[in-house]
Amino acid sequence: LLPAEAEALVQALHGSELRDIGRQGWLLQHEYVEKLNMHGILSASAGQEQLLTELLVSHAKIPVLIGELISVEIWKHKVFPVLCRLEDFKPRSTFPIYLVLHHEASIINLLETVFFYKEICESAGDSILDLIDYCHRKLVLLAARSTKAQAVTSAELRAEHLASSSSMQADPVPPQELQKQAEMMEFEISLKALSVLRFITDQVDSLPLGALTRMLNTHNLPCLLVELVEHCPWSCWEAGKLKKFENGTWHMVPPEDQVKMTKLDGQVWLALLNLLLSPECQRKYHFDGFNKSQLLKLRAFLTDILIDQLPNLVELQRFLSYLAVTEPAPPKKDLILEQVPVIWDHILKKNSGKWEAIAKHQVKHAFSPTEEELKLQARRWAQMYSLDMMEALAPDKPRCRVCGVEAAKRCSRCRNEWYCTRACQVQHWQKHKPACNLMA
Repeated sequence: LLPAEAEALVQALHGSELRDIGRQGWLLQHEYVEKLNMHGILSASAGQEQLLTELLVSHAKIPVLIGELISVEIWKHKVFPVLCRLEDFKPRSTFPIYLVLHHEASIINLLETVFFYKEICESAGDSILDLIDYCHRKLVLLAARSTKAQAVTSAELRAEHLASSSSMQADPVPPQELQKQAEMMEFEISLKALSVLRFITDQVDSLPLGALTRMLNTHNLPCLLVELVEHCPWSCWEAGKLKKFENGTWHMVPPEDQVKMTKLDGQVWLALLNLLLSPECQRKYHFDGFNKSQLLKLRAFLTDILIDQLPNLVELQRFLSYLAVTEPAPPKKDLILEQVPVIWDHILKKNSGKWEAIAKHQVKHAFSPTEEELKLQARRWAQMYSLDMMEALAPDKPRCRVCGVEAAKRCSRCRNEWYCTRACQVQHWQKHKPACNLMA
């Protein structure tokens, strides 16, 4: 994007009502967020994301993005289940629903890109409390995540469920499939929330008064991070081989790399360093018997190999050794006025008791598009996701849709799917045909 284009998109961002999710004006907002998200990724890879950061700060749009993030989260928990139970909800396409589910992923990805900067964290103001609560909810889901079906990702969702069911001629999509789509995306969103939380902990000295209390005492984030270190939900064993989740997909890890720290491992350890070694955090955190026993579990993971990869962990190791033989004084019970997050409560109170009415309204006005409206929407997104843009965003070379080997050929009609040979393309045609007709 040109600087003027980026500024126009940032200026156009605004909050929306829960009732309007999925409608035309909301879709336009989603398009703006998605363009800024892609612009942010490309700018960050070139080390030029400072302009986007300045625009979001100067136009005070970080609280707007946080509000939209929580609004979609509430929609997923309150409206979406009701929507799936409605008798007259028989969508012939998951495309409009997928855009709503994807909106949360786009916003958290954009926030992950820009929250590295101190001024972004400061510009969030009191809404940082809502973001901390949001990240805590996602980390709880991550810690409780079952090891079963870990190797399913939203990449498979996009390739299989979304594309194959995007045709208006397809059979109605069962509610179970829609809920499965939401669950698949939840994992990747939670991992992004982990990164955002780590960036917030980088700025503990600049946070509002209640933010540190909320992280340490209300949510007890240090103990939650210990759970993530213990159970490591982004890695799993399958058929005797270790798999780790990186860059949006699960990878088989060769034996020589199994002790190598991943980016996600690093985020957890850095967040722990920020929360446990800051003097202000040590003054406010209650090192009671339970918290102390949980934190001391970390000593088993602080091996020489791990410390070689992140030397700062020596300080954490030293702190834990000190903690093991001392009884830190409990925090002083000062009389304080505690700040509380307001966005979540405001949306819930405003829409309480209206979830079914909102769902019925959205079935009628947002999630039952005509074939012509769906084609128009698909063309808009095809134009936005230009081939050059997608190739720049992709971390790896394209793979064949059928056999998974490196591919050099592309569907000549929609230019969306990759194949290694003509035989693979012919084999996949029946599955690909509905989506190809829609996109072409």
